Amino acid sequence: MSDVMLPCWVYRSPRKQEMYLYLAEEDGFNKVPDALLEKFGQPILVIELELSPERKLAREDVNTVMANLRSQGFHLQLPPKLQPELYHGNQD
Repeated sequence: MSDVMLPCWVYRSPRKQEMYLYLAEEDGFNKVPDALLEKFGQPILVIELELSPERKLAREDVNTVMANLRSQGFHLQLPPKLQPELYHGNQD
């Protein structure tokens, strides 16, 4: 894995809370499957980042994100799974 900084643009889904799409290019949606974009909704830019193996991400492994950006041009971060015991069995 290269230690080079990798630019990344992060978009959130207006349809699904806590779902994010990381792109290797700003507005590089041409690499994202149409079916995924349809379910994701109109992406809303949240932040532009420089990724490196030393950078910590809140919910994703930075090395996995970087590998996906290099290989397919995007990375999808899904919402965390609800823990039924914390939410009284209400599953999303």
